[in-house]
Amino acid sequence: MAGTICIRLATEADAPDMLTIYAPVVRETAISFELDPPSVAEFSRRVRNTLPNMAWLVCEIEGRVAGYAYAGPLRSRLAYQWSVETTVYVRPDFYRFGVGTAVYTSLFACLRIQGYRNAYGGIALPNPASVALHERLGFTHIGTYRKVGYKLGAWHDVGWWQLELAMLDSELDSEPKPPTPLSQIDDTKAFRDCLTRGMSKLRL
Repeated sequence: MAGTICIRLATEADAPDMLTIYAPVVRETAISFELDPPSVAEFSRRVRNTLPNMAWLVCEIEGRVAGYAYAGPLRSRLAYQWSVETTVYVRPDFYRFGVGTAVYTSLFACLRIQGYRNAYGGIALPNPASVALHERLGFTHIGTYRKVGYKLGAWHDVGWWQLELAMLDSELDSEPKPPTPLSQIDDTKAFRDCLTRGMSKLRL
């Protein structure tokens, strides 16, 4: 597959392409617990609100958004500030090209240099493809919410998976520094290196 291939920060201009991936998931599946797809304006707002603090990445292939991944706060209380919830979606015609693995790999690299310690993924079950992706990247299953969401005429379980991003035993008793906002590192070489970290995972 020829052409431009990159993993980069999303912009609000990517919202329509990302919504093309996300809207059918909302309408047709229980993978997302949203009941109605957001508008382009709402999706743009989500990108805008995420980027000052955490990465929202897209994998662009030949001018198309093949997939995207982002992180958000796990909970609002300050003691949770070192933990994030992560999300990844891939355009169906780019399944099996390693896009999900690639963009997630770059996202986790970004989160590590920011100082985040744990990433969590909530997966509406059954979803064997998402479970396999997360476990291949080192996530472990830590529990399941039973029949926690009702959508498309049925109750659905949500399993939770955890990835330790950076947790050394020697650090457990020390006072951790707050994570570094993305806006303070997004023009550094270290951050640019993180963006390229997942490129080797692509199978194109």
